[in-house]
Amino acid sequence: MLIRYKQDELGKTLPVANIYTQSEHKIPAHLLDKDALWAIKKLQASGAEAYLVGGAVRDMMLGTIPKDFDIATSASPRQIQRLFWNARIIGKRFKLVHLVFKDKVLEVSTFRSGEEAMDGNNNVFGSIDQDAKRRDFSINSFYYDPSTGQLLDFNHAMEDFKKKKISSIIDLDESFKEDPVRMVRAIKYSVSTGFSLRWSVKMAIRKYSNELSRVSTSRLTEEVNKILASGHSCEIFNELKRYKLLVFMLPAFSIYSSYPQVQSSLKELDKQVLLAKQGKGSEVLLADMLKALVDPLIVFTDEALTIDQRFKETFRQIKVLISPMTPSNYDIELASERLLCERGFKTPRNCVRVQRPANRIPGRRPPLATAQRKARPEVSAEGAKKRRTRNRGPKKSTGSSANSQALNEQSVAQTSAEVHDL
Repeated sequence: MLIRYKQDELGKTLPVANIYTQSEHKIPAHLLDKDALWAIKKLQASGAEAYLVGGAVRDMMLGTIPKDFDIATSASPRQIQRLFWNARIIGKRFKLVHLVFKDKVLEVSTFRSGEEAMDGNNNVFGSIDQDAKRRDFSINSFYYDPSTGQLLDFNHAMEDFKKKKISSIIDLDESFKEDPVRMVRAIKYSVSTGFSLRWSVKMAIRKYSNELSRVSTSRLTEEVNKILASGHSCEIFNELKRYKLLVFMLPAFSIYSSYPQVQSSLKELDKQVLLAKQGKGSEVLLADMLKALVDPLIVFTDEALTIDQRFKETFRQIKVLISPMTPSNYDIELASERLLCERGFKTPRNCVRVQRPANRIPGRRPPLATAQRKARPEVSAEGAKKRRTRNRGPKKSTGSSANSQALNEQSVAQTSAEVHDL
């Protein structure tokens, strides 16, 4: 093991991190995403520090393929954007950069100092050791440099990892008040890794469970979706209920979550999800997950319902049971249709509306619009000229030809970035 040092304000040398080599941490190289490696090498070539962080490092240390790869760097968001053609800056309180690829999105964050600016935003950048103190739990605080194979540990997290324990890096009285969703994540990490929560973390969750009531429905929806897609939903929901958190996430469902039929349905869902992750089964859609969540609880008291009425009643019951979750109506309709078909009921024609294209790229026409445009009748040159003049409005001075060329190049660059918008 190596040790990383830094000098304090008085010039005294202090140890700040333990550094583990490849032979010590034993992260399998084949689990590393090639695009993430390319991004890290490009950042390092520009003179910046760059590391894989968070759940990706944790999962690789456990020998599993990470779902997402997050990168932390000393480069600012603007510097990152200038380096990558597929970069998009997002966020207000703290700006992040998404590197958008065909089949994935890599999230790149700049080291944070932990301080807050006068205007209330968190865009106060810092050093890697300051950033490490802002991580939520010990097992998520490793920094891995795939170029050298070194693993940086600023919080003695390796001790927790070897003991299979989960500790909070931030003071618990501050951590769960600052972000109550961390309580849900702590339980989720505990179940998915098999690690146990420290006693202090358990007591803090019980103490601050009510804080989850002030979390937005969109964030709760995101967390429930992640739980359903984890392959451990049954056990996670049981633990959330034990810590009195489930009632704030799915109040109606929490009443019935202990029913044997519900437990069996979730366990079957977990089997399907795990098989899909291993490449041994078909992809499990969100609609299938919602169906598994509520299927045993959907009951029809009126046998004389028409086809339309039964579908609407199924839709209504699902909405009630998953409230305050806000998935798209498409997913709920598809879940309703599959549930009814499985029970042998007929469903209305076109009961599932056409899903709108996700993440439409601003400034680009959808394929249908493009096809319609090609099918338009030819317009005379004179008519086209009048239309262009009408749309363009009064002609403005554009300055020199050099400035015009620069503006055109800038416009092309912006359009290229929009093509890879989320």
